[in-house]
Amino acid sequence: MNTRIEALLGEIRNLESQLLEESKRKQHEFCYRMHDRKVHFSEEARGRHQLLRQSVHSYLLKSRFLVILTGPIIWMGLVPILLVDVVGTIYQTICFPIYGIPKVRRADYIAFDRHRLSYLNPIEKLNCEYCAYANGIPVYFTGVAARTEQHWCPIKHAGCLKCAHSRYRHFTEFGDGEGYRSRLEEIRREFDDLETPEDPA
Repeated sequence: MNTRIEALLGEIRNLESQLLEESKRKQHEFCYRMHDRKVHFSEEARGRHQLLRQSVHSYLLKSRFLVILTGPIIWMGLVPILLVDVVGTIYQTICFPIYGIPKVRRADYIAFDRHRLSYLNPIEKLNCEYCAYANGIPVYFTGVAARTEQHWCPIKHAGCLKCAHSRYRHFTEFGDGEGYRSRLEEIRREFDDLETPEDPA
């Protein structure tokens, strides 16, 4: 791999690590802790949150009519998202063991935790959880597709920077036919960088 690209990817991993540390500092700042993937607020924080909660009635009165009217259109997106979720899960469950690809852990991409925020009313909580699902499933599916691509066609694109996903660094360069033919089987087994067979892509 191009050493410059490898260096940039290393910087990205370093930034991800810093982001995690910053997240831990925020837990202290906003008086909560994580345990078994669940959020626990202090009593004091919960009390402050209750005071900030807006009633459903007030929330609806302050919403613009056209915003309320478009609600069903937003929720129509749930149908294709559910389909992507089901197809991706069935596909990797059946095919990944056959191909020798570690499975992507779906739970690492979907965080249903905003319902624990007592400053949100029931409508806000429902909307927030929908957004968590709607944004998590495409990223989960990208993880499944990235590992599939690593197995079947691990070749970088000629000029698509946004095509680079987490498995991309293992791919051969565009136009490097010799590298592709000589390293294909090796690349298909290059999942040692994952902490466990079911870590996220």
